[in-house]
Amino acid sequence: MITAYILIQTGPGTAATVAAALRGLPGVSEAASLAGPYDVIARAQAREIDELAKLISSRSRRSTACGAR
Repeated sequence: MITAYILIQTGPGTAATVAAALRGLPGVSEAASLAGPYDVIARAQAREIDELAKLISSRSRRSTACGAR
């Protein structure tokens, strides 16, 4: 199993919403709000690196709808 920790910047006041949305996605095992230059950290897992890359790229395109930049 391959694990990636993904750091995300969000719009003002949207970190909790983004983290909650991420927690509901397949492949995302954890997501939490942070303080500092990044607003959310997510832990994603997949069996192969290509699968993980697809998960991250497909989700990052959709995440702007819930406040991620």
